[in-house]
Amino acid sequence: MNLTTQKRLAADILKVGINRVWIDPEQVDEVSRAITRESVKQLIDNKVIRAKPQKGISSYRSKKIAQQKSKGRRKGQGSIKGAKKARTPKKKAWMTTIRALRRDLKEMRDNREINNTTYRKLYKMAKGGAFRSKSYMKTYARDHDLLR
Repeated sequence: MNLTTQKRLAADILKVGINRVWIDPEQVDEVSRAITRESVKQLIDNKVIRAKPQKGISSYRSKKIAQQKSKGRRKGQGSIKGAKKARTPKKKAWMTTIRALRRDLKEMRDNREINNTTYRKLYKMAKGGAFRSKSYMKTYARDHDLLR
């Protein structure tokens, strides 16, 4: 039995797609007799024709993966996309380093390990990119007798 017309009318009335229209399989002959919008509306009121619930996309898997990533998993070599500098840009790396160096310099000055002149000198050197880490800066200061 061909119910395309009825399905189309029902879809239009229910404001859903044709695939979401459900027709009661036990009352197909009654539906086939309905050829006007009014008769289809009547069938909708009698719950012979209904709109199927909307299907959603399950977020279970994505939530699980996000949870794993928050624990630090799924970050191995196979997951890495993009160059090293794309994952942590040069600027961000520089900011992390220079902030650590400056924090350390202030600490050294406040603890009276270095004087203000040395502080200024090392500060300028750090700004110029002379040290790649705190340990290098401390080694430099120790080797050049800049510590008190």
